[in-house]
Amino acid sequence: MSETERWQAAEQLALALAEGGLQRMPARALAVFLFTGDQTVTMGEIADRLGVSAGSVSGAVKALLSVGLIERLPAPGSRREHYRLRDDAWSTLFSAQNTVVGVMLKAADTGIAATASGDPAHERLTRMRDFYRFLLGELPGLLRRWEEQHPPR
Repeated sequence: MSETERWQAAEQLALALAEGGLQRMPARALAVFLFTGDQTVTMGEIADRLGVSAGSVSGAVKALLSVGLIERLPAPGSRREHYRLRDDAWSTLFSAQNTVVGVMLKAADTGIAATASGDPAHERLTRMRDFYRFLLGELPGLLRRWEEQHPPR
């Protein structure tokens, strides 16, 4: 596969991720992490690869950090921050380490506190909270089985 074909495949993956609900720029940045041959990348390298501004990459990197897909690494001797796809990215995405799940739980709790019992909004928010609590309760066993079958490298 040529380098051009490789990055065309990366862009196709980014389109699929965006169609699946991920915002376009984080999807494109994630594709860079998945398709790069390098161990780490900088925001500047992502911006260059995608032909976009550093500002748009900054927001994308923050989004990927917040859901646990990538991590910031120390880079002695470099003034730039380096990032890489986490080895446990996919399991982290569905774990309690995912800050989005915590945000959803907090939002549900805030909404529940602001609505009265019997109010349809209160019932929907309670169901939302209960779903995320259930999910967080079930995920440890599921993730344990995943790790047993696919140990980290």
